[in-house]
Amino acid sequence: MLFYKKTPKFISSLHFHLFCVVLSLLFFSPSQSFSQEQKLPREELIHLATEAVNNMNNELYEKSLIQSRSALRHAILARDVELIAQIYNIIGGNFDGLLEYEKAMFYYKKGLIFAEKTSNNVSKYSINNNLGNIYFFDKKDLKKGIYHYKKALEYSSKIKDTTKMVFTKINMAWAYFDVQKFNEGYPYLQFVNDNFSKHGDTSLKCITNMLNGMYFSYTKDSKKATAFFEDAVKYGIEEEEKSDLSYAYLEYSKFLNKNGAHKKAYSLLEQYNKLTEEINSEEKLKKANVAGINLELDEYKREIDKISNSYKSKETYWIEQQSRNKKIVILVITLSLLVFLIFYAFSQNEKLKQYNRLKEIQSKVQQNIINATIDGQESERKKIAAFLHDNISALLTSAGMHLNVFSSMSQNQCDEIIKTKYILEDAHHKVRDLSHELMPSLLVRFGLLFALDDLCEKNSNSKIKFEFLNTIDTQTRFDEALEMKIYFIISELLNNILKHSKANWAKLETTLENNQLSIKIKDNGKGFDDLQKNSTDGYGINRIKARINNMKGEFVIKSKKNQGTTIKLIIPVA
Repeated sequence: MLFYKKTPKFISSLHFHLFCVVLSLLFFSPSQSFSQEQKLPREELIHLATEAVNNMNNELYEKSLIQSRSALRHAILARDVELIAQIYNIIGGNFDGLLEYEKAMFYYKKGLIFAEKTSNNVSKYSINNNLGNIYFFDKKDLKKGIYHYKKALEYSSKIKDTTKMVFTKINMAWAYFDVQKFNEGYPYLQFVNDNFSKHGDTSLKCITNMLNGMYFSYTKDSKKATAFFEDAVKYGIEEEEKSDLSYAYLEYSKFLNKNGAHKKAYSLLEQYNKLTEEINSEEKLKKANVAGINLELDEYKREIDKISNSYKSKETYWIEQQSRNKKIVILVITLSLLVFLIFYAFSQNEKLKQYNRLKEIQSKVQQNIINATIDGQESERKKIAAFLHDNISALLTSAGMHLNVFSSMSQNQCDEIIKTKYILEDAHHKVRDLSHELMPSLLVRFGLLFALDDLCEKNSNSKIKFEFLNTIDTQTRFDEALEMKIYFIISELLNNILKHSKANWAKLETTLENNQLSIKIKDNGKGFDDLQKNSTDGYGINRIKARINNMKGEFVIKSKKNQGTTIKLIIPVA
């Protein structure tokens, strides 16, 4: 059984807490000393963060993320630690809503680092509670989940907010009940029962009654357990809490089956399966739709054939021209040595021109072969990523669901079934990670600028810091194929810095002027001198140069030994 998952109204409740947290900055935050750089007034930043929370509540995640990133940039500029913590929490909430739990946890943790530097207990409560949800519901890590829930309770006690305490203790009770630790979980449920009438959210009635039913089933008080389970089903239907209602059906069916009411237990189990399928279908709609770009290799093969045919015809022409020139020389040599020398020089000059033109054509053919190969790889990368995400992952999820239903219907859990469930779950996570590695969802959904920011953050570690400076509106989108090409070029350049530069700092700058996208990558690594430059132009750099040339752009490398390296790309864009 899963832990308490956030249903739509439950999500709205969490987002309402985030909204309250943002407003609390007006009261808890000290005024910040502004640097000389131009930045937004603090009231405008809070308003922008509030709009981001409202859009998140309405499941407008893309718009909310754009607003959050803009607010974060200005908050960092103003060195407003409390606001930075809150905006990271909002970004994490958006990824939570998009079911991108790894990214959600990443931003929650970043927010917690800043929140712990402040005295804002509302912020500390919200982030710890969100992290507790991630660890319980998605990571199945009871120890870490309990740790963050207890921290959340500590801060909710300091601000004397009983509503938040009820909210968190419901999850803690469920977590303990899920691992059959009813005696440890019951004190939390008892607190919820004592305070629910005044401080509980009506959307939580279903879960509260279900937990009471589970406890009295454990104590073998069938009468009370039946009453609570019936109320849980009733409130789940009334409040339209699909996820909570599905768990109520499941636990009630277990109780009935244990007490011999097999017919009704089977009926409730069928309702659970039907409702679970509806919930899974709704969650799939939230998943980022990785769109493929149909770049067919045949088009590039035709282009190569066309260039090759042109090369052969020109080669034949120049061979014939050379033969004719030689005949002219033989005829003229008998007339005058001077005439012979003139025509000989002319012939040699023509040969040189011919050779240069042939070399130019060969170089162009080679560049087009490289570009066609890479475009084909990118096309296959997108197709494979889409296939893994839309087909293999869905099949693994379906297999896991059927296995869970079979397990719930069987009283005896054999080791093979349990191991199979773990193997399916592990395979599902690996397929999902591979799909995102092949084609990042941020690049497709939000564009190049968001993807480059995320790329810098993912490559940063304790040994090297990648800084991303962007002067372009983050909502700007370019041609989708162009964005994909630029993203993988930058990814390869950053990877070269990690492998070879021995730098501890690097900076990626993006500017847009006169329909030209300028990208500058600078590091403080070991560098190289001009004599080593040719040795650095290996296959990877030549591939990048070929790609940039194909885009009618410029590629420049400047470096000095022990003084770092600077790479500049200038690419025309629409």
